[in-house]
Amino acid sequence: RLDLIKYAGASGDFNPIHTIDEEAKNAGLPGIIAHGMWTMGNLAKLFSNLYETGFIEEYKIRFKGMVFLNDVITLHADLKERNGDRYFFNVAATNQSGKEAISGEVIFKTY
Repeated sequence: RLDLIKYAGASGDFNPIHTIDEEAKNAGLPGIIAHGMWTMGNLAKLFSNLYETGFIEEYKIRFKGMVFLNDVITLHADLKERNGDRYFFNVAATNQSGKEAISGEVIFKTY
């Protein structure tokens, strides 16, 4: 919960469905949900240990489901192809039931 409150402040997205249980329930949700961009940012962290060797050149994501407060999210990055100095990954964030919250592609370019 605290991470979502901090993210709201950092991003400027103060939609109360991300931080206030009652407001989320009034919107028809079972509870607060994480910001989609918060999940997307966490997924990008999979590449942070590689930033000395390159950078994310392209990041395409499709939002597919909601992340609820007590979900356990697993982040995936599977290399599908290499072409010279570019590495093409399929990426996803899935919850404890295996349902995807986001999925997409990353192109990582080395120096």
